[in-house]
Amino acid sequence: MELESNLQDYSHKRFNILTGEWVLVSPHRAKRPWQGQEEELVKEKRPSYDKSCYLCATNTRINGEKNPDYKDVFVFTNDFAALQSNSPSFEVSDGLLKAKSETGICKVICFSPDHSKSLADMEAIAIEKVIQTWQKEYDLLGSNNNINYVQIFENKGAVMGCSNPHPHGQIWSQSTLPNEVYKKDENQFSYYIKNNKSLLKEYLDQELLAKERIIYENSEFVVLTPFWAVWPFEVMIAPKNSQKDITEMTAVQVAAFAEAISVLTKAYDALFKTSFPYSSGIHQAPTNGKNNSHWHWHMSFYPPLLRSATVKKFMVGYEMFGSPQRDITAEIAASKLRALI
Repeated sequence: MELESNLQDYSHKRFNILTGEWVLVSPHRAKRPWQGQEEELVKEKRPSYDKSCYLCATNTRINGEKNPDYKDVFVFTNDFAALQSNSPSFEVSDGLLKAKSETGICKVICFSPDHSKSLADMEAIAIEKVIQTWQKEYDLLGSNNNINYVQIFENKGAVMGCSNPHPHGQIWSQSTLPNEVYKKDENQFSYYIKNNKSLLKEYLDQELLAKERIIYENSEFVVLTPFWAVWPFEVMIAPKNSQKDITEMTAVQVAAFAEAISVLTKAYDALFKTSFPYSSGIHQAPTNGKNNSHWHWHMSFYPPLLRSATVKKFMVGYEMFGSPQRDITAEIAASKLRALI
């Protein structure tokens, strides 16, 4: 009990077992009065169809291509891709100046033809179709010999840099492992080699016993605030049993995953009575042809809101020059979300 009290009352650091990095936690600061920025909340009502939206069904995108009259999920190659599939292979090594070519394929995935919706507004069965599309794209892109990692993600809300409110996400696939994935690959591999067990499975089993940071669970998935969470209401969804990637899910597990996403996103919207912004992404095994038995896939949600629909957590100052820092503890954040389920 004293240990738990210390975690809730005094500054300390928490270790992220997946990345090998620390986060500073300052729970006493959450008790201070707020005298920062206040903004007027504008409740936006969007139409089901917007003739000016590049992602709505039957509309013409900026490159001149016309979207089909899609009824559920629609995927297309990004018209402004960050990665090019036809980049020449090259390497620069000039003293301390180093660079390497990077190739890839970027896609956009529209979750629904309804411009007014988000995942929180969609039925679980509609979210299942999104997940099934994620599975197909991971398998398709990963089968390309030039693709060694497939990153599925969503930026929701203007505050997260989303330029189009139509419900959609992205899939970037590339020839090498990006930084965050590389760190998780290394740490999971080291633990697996030493213990012959999944690092994340061991962690989830401990969390399921403790119950302190569990927000929701069903037969297949657990939704929790990680012990080392950086963002105020950061959440992880993970399968209870080890799976390397999302293609290993059965139909029953896809339905359970959709239910978990639905429950969480609805709780998010209820927290501050707003369409909750976040960046979410799935980390899973690379598609590099290796065994990758050490991997346990998971989906993370990083929302910026801190105290209300208008008060955000800014990663500035110490976070930029030192390390991530948070005020509200993972346990308090989990309890607030859990109360809304």
